[in-house]
Amino acid sequence: MNTKKLSLLTEIGRNAILALWAIFALFPLFWMVLITFKHDAEMYTTTFIFTPTLENYKAVLINTNYFKAFFDNIIVSGGAVLVSVLVGVPAAYALARYNFKKKEDLAFQILSFKFAPEILVILPLFMIYQKIRLFDTHIGLIWVYQLITMPLLIWVVRGYFEDINVEIEHAAQLDGYSWYHVFLKILLPLIKPGLVAAALLSFIFAWNSFTFPLLLSAFKVETVTVSVLKYLASDTVHYGQMAVAASVSALPEVILALIIQKHLVRGLSFGAVKG
Repeated sequence: MNTKKLSLLTEIGRNAILALWAIFALFPLFWMVLITFKHDAEMYTTTFIFTPTLENYKAVLINTNYFKAFFDNIIVSGGAVLVSVLVGVPAAYALARYNFKKKEDLAFQILSFKFAPEILVILPLFMIYQKIRLFDTHIGLIWVYQLITMPLLIWVVRGYFEDINVEIEHAAQLDGYSWYHVFLKILLPLIKPGLVAAALLSFIFAWNSFTFPLLLSAFKVETVTVSVLKYLASDTVHYGQMAVAASVSALPEVILALIIQKHLVRGLSFGAVKG
């Protein structure tokens, strides 16, 4: 009986700690949504009792071109992830399956692009884009976003290919399947959870990028991370409007994570336990 009580108390204590941690982690998001309904004069008050208003939503969603920036961001981020998947998955397979000279050096060089400071390459990229007329274009941002998305996707997907026994491919080829059939019908379904997780993480990094769209775009293409600067007035900061812009911009990431959460959980845990 004492053991059952101890087990019950332990379970209650564990759930209480998890609930407190969830409240602690989600409170900043709750507060950001809360201040979207506040006037600028009430922004520095910490009370939950105030007169709600929709003026911030009206100022951002109706009186500005925020939706244009929103859809530009979808086009640029989605296009960058699509290109990374089409190019990065075969590259990850080659790094996982084939042995060639300086393979690991090449893999590390690809990964180093992800950790290189963006400000380090932005000036030469700006000058090159001006020369080849890619400045302020969707294609230009999709291209430069490969420095953000492709290294991450290649390194993550490479690990999933390495966890798949090569004998599965050999057995399928002995049964008469070509390499393309093996790759498309056997390997891709096996790495699907990991590919989905890597693609989502790549999309999040591309969606939140600030330096590249700030300096490599102007008026034709504008992302939501850059459009938030409009709410920094010369005399004051419109925190309510910034909160609206930030809250709406987070919706695609949250919606995608909820839609693919089954694959996301499997992808993040795949290969973590090996027997």
